[in-house]
Amino acid sequence: MPVSPLIRLRALEPTDLDFLYQLENDRDIWGVSDTLAPMSRHALREYLAHATTDIYVVRQLRQVITTEIGQIPVGVIDLFEYDPLHQRAGVGITILASERRHGYARQALASLQKYAREVLRLHQIYATVGASNQGSMRLFRAAGFRRVGTRRQWLRTADGWADAVEWQCLLGE
Repeated sequence: MPVSPLIRLRALEPTDLDFLYQLENDRDIWGVSDTLAPMSRHALREYLAHATTDIYVVRQLRQVITTEIGQIPVGVIDLFEYDPLHQRAGVGITILASERRHGYARQALASLQKYAREVLRLHQIYATVGASNQGSMRLFRAAGFRRVGTRRQWLRTADGWADAVEWQCLLGE
């Protein structure tokens, strides 16, 4: 995967178990990750044992975002719903709460855009962001994504329903 000055993207490793356990069990991000219950170490161990990085088989690709110096995991970035016919995929990013606001998501998204364009030859990537998630809205706007619509009452929250904003990036532009 591409390298940037701050981060490196790499495939999942069996040694990522504790990192994934911490990330997947952060209740503050469950609302944006469609998670309803804690993940067990056993379930994550099984996931790691059977995870493949072949996007053509599983239609998704998860990369670990690590610091370039020290190779410390700080988050994950995903391509999902990969569609080879229409050459598009969704993108999602999760950064550990303690590691946010260091530019890791920005660098990871730039690296993923380059990889999607040059290696996977995708035409576009897209993201769905909760309307109240201003940090993610700024991230996608700065990365060249365009706001293309709003889905009203799309996300169920503890307080009821929230709108979701759709973002799209045409990789040839």
